[in-house]
Amino acid sequence: HLSGIPSSKAERARSTMMNADMDAVEAENQVELEEKTRLINQVLELQHTLEDLSARVDAVKEENLKLKSENQVLGQYIENLMSASSVFQTTDTKSKRK
Repeated sequence: HLSGIPSSKAERARSTMMNADMDAVEAENQVELEEKTRLINQVLELQHTLEDLSARVDAVKEENLKLKSENQVLGQYIENLMSASSVFQTTDTKSKRK
């Protein structure tokens, strides 16, 4: 009788059941590993998406500030033109007509 080799039907059955249990545990571990890998990949993809969106938000904020500044300059320019033009000068014609 060599050690490690089951000698009776009961021992062989027990060994077969242990191997089946080990196979089931190994299959379960493989499923968990695949699920973890899938989740990690999903998290990484979401992180990249977040980075892209964050960069886009920063670019939009910068563009918005630039446009606000340009609008202020244009607004001031229009005010200056209006104040320099006689067309937009307030005239008190009603009081002169009375």
